[in-house]
Amino acid sequence: MPEDDAAAPERAQVSDSTPAHSKDHDGGNERSEDAVSAEGTATPTTELAVSQELTPPPLPPRLYSQTATLRLSKKASRPQLLSSPTTALSSTNVHTQTRAGGNSSPKSSPVSKAVSRKHSFTHFGRFVSNNNSDGDDSASIKSYIPSLDARLDNESILGDVIADGDGPAGKAISAQVEKDNPFETVTLEDELLEEQIEQEFDDVQLTAGKDDTEDDLLTLWKAKLKQFFILSASGKPIYSRHGDDRMISHHVGVAQTLISFYQDQKDPLKSFTAGDSRFVMLSKGPLNLVAISRLPESESQLRTQLESLYMQILSTLTLPSMERMFSNRPSTDLRRPLQGTDVLLDGLADGFTRGSPSTLLSALECLRLRKTHRRAINDTLLKVRSPNLLYGLIVAAGRLVSVVRPKKHSLHPGDLHLIFNMLFEAGSVKANGGENWIPLCLPGFNNTGFLYMYVSFFSASEGKTEVVEERVSGSEKDDELAIVLISANKEAFFELHKMRDDLVSELESSGSMSNIKTAIRKGHATCSEIVPGTSLRHFLYKSRGNVQFVMPSFEPYFTGLMGRRKLVSLYAQLQEALHSRTARLKVQHSISADSTSLAWETPLFELYCVAGPQTSRAALVQGANRVVRWIRREEERVFIIGGAVF
Repeated sequence: MPEDDAAAPERAQVSDSTPAHSKDHDGGNERSEDAVSAEGTATPTTELAVSQELTPPPLPPRLYSQTATLRLSKKASRPQLLSSPTTALSSTNVHTQTRAGGNSSPKSSPVSKAVSRKHSFTHFGRFVSNNNSDGDDSASIKSYIPSLDARLDNESILGDVIADGDGPAGKAISAQVEKDNPFETVTLEDELLEEQIEQEFDDVQLTAGKDDTEDDLLTLWKAKLKQFFILSASGKPIYSRHGDDRMISHHVGVAQTLISFYQDQKDPLKSFTAGDSRFVMLSKGPLNLVAISRLPESESQLRTQLESLYMQILSTLTLPSMERMFSNRPSTDLRRPLQGTDVLLDGLADGFTRGSPSTLLSALECLRLRKTHRRAINDTLLKVRSPNLLYGLIVAAGRLVSVVRPKKHSLHPGDLHLIFNMLFEAGSVKANGGENWIPLCLPGFNNTGFLYMYVSFFSASEGKTEVVEERVSGSEKDDELAIVLISANKEAFFELHKMRDDLVSELESSGSMSNIKTAIRKGHATCSEIVPGTSLRHFLYKSRGNVQFVMPSFEPYFTGLMGRRKLVSLYAQLQEALHSRTARLKVQHSISADSTSLAWETPLFELYCVAGPQTSRAALVQGANRVVRWIRREEERVFIIGGAVF
């Protein structure tokens, strides 16, 4: 029907202005001609003449009535689109998925296509409120149905909803009961999942004072939602997130057998699914890495996590030294050289399980600062820079404040992720006297050699900046400020120590340290503060050029671990749909009993939005466009563009 939309108004005008008697007259002529063709030329011409004489003349055309007309207006019902391309999101060219339940598989609806801009019943402007508020858009579920084809007319849209209650759209709509906070509402299935998540990070080992048997421990081990294995090419276990060698030996043996079999066939095994578990394998030289997950994560997402674990191993050993060990002795036990790094690997693995937007997007988050404040910090870094400095970072509350770097080099996001994990997630770096000197390899920068990292922690509380002499185990990262200085010279400790003192002194005297502390205490803005009046509850915005992302506070909708895990799982499903090889459109729309969500990809950014379960697609689109406009206004506040370059 879309190709007929443009012509429909013209036919309506002709039909409206043509008298009913004239139509009957034309129909009579057609029937007479059919009769003539059927009976041949034997029909007398006198009968035709009599028939024409008896036919009444056509009535004059009716006068045009402005009040009682059915004629479509010549004026378009919405303004024409601009002739130049824009980055604004519209309701067309959106692929919709419906989910009747939180864990159900998505069901695709027909893809919306662009329709005629003239006199069309099918455009979405008829259902979009002109107000800034989205309340009118989501007032009635039958006023606008986002899961149905945009090519259908109004009568078909309402008719399908009323008649087809068993279809994907009908089931999803019937399940959409507005709740105060659906992500924090826990069903029986969610209760079991929440209990599993809370026990996910407990150690599986025999404990004094408990009567646990080995069978009990094996049951606990199998109940884990996620497992990570690292083993050598000869099948020797190197690392596992849960369990000891006796517990994992059988599973490691099976994994090694499968990997070796497919490698011999010149067709490496990458992934497979068994029951509700997804298995992903990654082979890197002499190492094989395996991820087993029962969480809603795609193969590519699990593969990215395995890549991070591999980079963590390289940061301790470097690639040449590891290859040299295995070339001399293929059965090398790598656990001895990696001794003490389990806490780093565990920190990464647990972050993946909790749900890390940074890992999901492969990007970093920055502390929001005024442009002039960040520029003053950059100038201070350049002013006190040591000759042996390679990279310098100021990190506050787990977010990047500023970076100083060489003109032709920039830190790889994966390297920064390793540094952040070491400083904040794993808690492996203690404030021994207020400073640390750590040799490490940054694989994204150079996987063949070591660099040396000077780290010093400060308190972000009000008043004079004081060095943290000893970090409390398990302390929150939201009140910590770290200065990280990296050099290629292993003798540069005292030189970087002096640079730290000069940097803190300059930041204090210029007021920049106060600005940083104020931004830390302010924290993330809520979604309603960023885009007031919209129905959005959370979003992720990734700048592809800067490899950085922005998100609002999880408050007030995603306060607990369960709510955040469900939110990140939803983002993971949207990302999988958006980057799927079969995805034809760069906008994905999903509705479920818990939420309505949207993913949007352009060459400049990726945007993921989540709203309540009864939010219309028009309201979601309006909110997404407002987020993009806000990011454009605040770009130099929420992103580090360039940094301090020398």
